[in-house]
Amino acid sequence: MKYLVLGAGGTGGPIAAYMTKGGLDVCLIARGEHLELINESGLTLIHENGFEESIPVKAVSMSDYKDNPDVIFVCVKGYSLSEVVPFLKKVTDRYKESVASADGDKLPIVIPVLNIYGTGERLSTELDCLVTDGCIYVAAQKKAPGIIQMNGDILRIVYGVRKPEDGSMDLFRIREELKSAGIEAIVSDNIQRDALQKFSYVSPMAAAELYYNSSAGLFKQTGAARDFFLKLVREIDALAAAMNIPFLVDVCKNNLAILDSVNDNATTSLHRDIDSCKNNEADGLIFEVLRLADEYNVPVPCYRLVADKIKDIL
Repeated sequence: MKYLVLGAGGTGGPIAAYMTKGGLDVCLIARGEHLELINESGLTLIHENGFEESIPVKAVSMSDYKDNPDVIFVCVKGYSLSEVVPFLKKVTDRYKESVASADGDKLPIVIPVLNIYGTGERLSTELDCLVTDGCIYVAAQKKAPGIIQMNGDILRIVYGVRKPEDGSMDLFRIREELKSAGIEAIVSDNIQRDALQKFSYVSPMAAAELYYNSSAGLFKQTGAARDFFLKLVREIDALAAAMNIPFLVDVCKNNLAILDSVNDNATTSLHRDIDSCKNNEADGLIFEVLRLADEYNVPVPCYRLVADKIKDIL
């Protein structure tokens, strides 16, 4: 299948790099100096053990992309989603006019893997194609233009449809092609639960880092900071139960295993963006929890402590 990865940071960069190494037909949408250096020298991955490799990822800007991808991974930040919707409309409409006309009712597949819960459902109202929900487990960040720093070995994409009748065998074909490229891929039978489970890690981790102004290493140690992280996880667990999307695993145990697998210096993108005074995903990762807590009448005292601490710096 033909793939497009929209967003070249710590999420989209590793996806495109691994797919390229695996021999898949993939193009990465990037911009600025990052795009220039990828085209000049390849996309460099620095692995946790220090090993560096430069991978000749095909990359273009949105304005220069003219192809018809079967699958689009959306890997932008939540606050940038509205900016890329016109591009997604253009690409998916072009696909339907060209590819679909020659192949029955085949539709392009859009798989958003953002940090913000519920992105797929919101995006589906904007696009006339198959839009799944999805999430990704990866510890990585753009270290410099053309360079992605990997802070752990995990690279797992989970995706699926919200309604069984919207399912497609192509979702399983994508899974096998991703696996062939060294990416762990899971087609979920309950993507709302599985995406919320991912949120139960990334949101508490971001909130705890902001509250303590620290990297992952502090929370890997026994003590008050680790306990605070677990309290945040339990608040999301309680919220999931109130939303009638209960988890099937012990999310505290599961999320501690993820935390303990990442580099001590790893930080969430929300923490880095706030430190750099950039646009950030605090609304979707922190304040959305408060809105849902109010809607479902779930107490979230730790999230309110975090919100009170950061509201003056946003």
